Amino acid sequence: MAFISVTRLRLRSAWFLPKFFWHAIPSNMQARKAPGNLGIAVLNDARFAFWTKTAWKDEASMRAYVMSGAHQKAMVVFADMCDEGCTVHWQQDTVELPTWQDGYKRLIESGHVSRVRNPSSGHASRQFPPPRA
Repeated sequence: MAFISVTRLRLRSAWFLPKFFWHAIPSNMQARKAPGNLGIAVLNDARFAFWTKTAWKDEASMRAYVMSGAHQKAMVVFADMCDEGCTVHWQQDTVELPTWQDGYKRLIESGHVSRVRNPSSGHASRQFPPPRA
C-alpha cells in the first residue's frame, strides 16, 4: 500500500528558472531522504512546466515532508513564480510510481489547484496539456 502524490507547476517566465532550481533541487534531495518516502520521479516538461510523482508509506509521511525544510520554503516563493499549480493524491495497492499519463488523468479529474498570485486562464479549471514524458 502506498500514498501517491503527483504535482505539476508551471513557471510564468524563464526569468524564474534560476530561483526555481535554487529551491527545487534541495526539495528533491529532502524528499529522497524523507522518512516514509518510497520513490520519487521528476519531469521537466515543455513551456516551463515541472512534474513530480512520489510514493509514501502513508499520508502523514508526505505531509511531514511538505510542511518542513526546503519544501516548506519553496512553497512560499513558488506562489509568486508560477501561474499554474496543481496536486493530486490517492492510495494504491502497490508502491510503484504511476505513469505520467495516469498522474495527468487524475490531476485533471480530481486535482487540487494551488494558490498562485498570477494564475493562467486554464489554472482554475485544470486545463493543462498532458506531460511529454
